[in-house]
Amino acid sequence: MTFKYSLTLPISGSHKLKRFTEWAEAVLPGLEYRLPPQTPIKTETMTIRLRQLDDRARILTALNTAKI
Repeated sequence: MTFKYSLTLPISGSHKLKRFTEWAEAVLPGLEYRLPPQTPIKTETMTIRLRQLDDRARILTALNTAKI
């Protein structure tokens, strides 16, 4: 399977990948995604690759109630 869909999230600060991974494991278990290999501290966004279009809606719904 491939990761055909993407979602760009506003996220700033350091350790973006670690923060997102920990959040996704706690809030959305079983979510299949790919993160970029690294993100510079100065960037304000991060693009996540997703397997299913429904996963995009799951993330956006969960983000309405939580911060990463």
